[in-house]
Amino acid sequence: MNKLGRVSVGGTNPVRIMGILNTSPESFYKKTIVTKKLAVSNLVRQMAEDGANFIDVGGMSTAPYLSTYISEKVESRRIIQAIKLIQRVCNLPISIDTCRASVAKDAFEEGAEILNDISGLKFDKKMVNVIEKYQPSLVLCAFSKKMITGNQLYQIKILLKQSFALAKSVNISKKNIVFDPAIGFFRKTGTGQFFTKINSDWFERDLLILKNLKSIKMGQPLLVSVSNKSFIGKLLKIENPEDRLFGSVVVEAIAVLNGANIIRTHNVRETKDAVTLVQTLAQKKSRKAYNTS
Repeated sequence: MNKLGRVSVGGTNPVRIMGILNTSPESFYKKTIVTKKLAVSNLVRQMAEDGANFIDVGGMSTAPYLSTYISEKVESRRIIQAIKLIQRVCNLPISIDTCRASVAKDAFEEGAEILNDISGLKFDKKMVNVIEKYQPSLVLCAFSKKMITGNQLYQIKILLKQSFALAKSVNISKKNIVFDPAIGFFRKTGTGQFFTKINSDWFERDLLILKNLKSIKMGQPLLVSVSNKSFIGKLLKIENPEDRLFGSVVVEAIAVLNGANIIRTHNVRETKDAVTLVQTLAQKKSRKAYNTS
């Protein structure tokens, strides 16, 4: 049985919801930024009531098209404050969204159970030492420091296998590893450090991955994070991320149908409703097909 923190994931388990707690004022989606203590507490409490299974805390924006690099000290301070506030209002497992080893270490010391590393353990060479010591559950994103060319479906499997091997090298059980196809983080150009360069169209790449999620799972549960992202804006011609709620929920529902086991989202209540409907209707359709065969 696979687990992310204390929560069973994948297989016959229900699709789980990971709520995003964004403490970075530099982030692309301004509506979700919370920095004041009361606002953080209220948001976490609301996400728990709305059905979140995890809280994912980020202290630095990693959007490829933004210059948002901050010091590790600042990132740690933001995240540690958030962790303490989360622990006061709920008992949900805490995921830490960082690529930097010192930040992850500080978060694990405060009780975080999950590392969500969008570099798949490749950005900071010291990260493997940190996870070896603390043995957290892992969300590993597809990532490369070199340009990726050729078949994107084939290449993403290679990148995920590389990260999987790094985790296994320090005795992280495969039962505590989840893959993330890194929607929005493969670009031709960018100003940040946390994206993978490709020589093909980023928009077409993201759509290709979403249509073929099952083919890249390779036996591991899959987390998908599409909430308010750029490809939705491009498809619907909606520039402001705050206006992409309906598009986000629809894509999340499709991701579940295509094999996603965990949805990471800004919109917990709406996403939870959509996921519940998708799972219920898909199960009824499956039973009907079985009964008439």
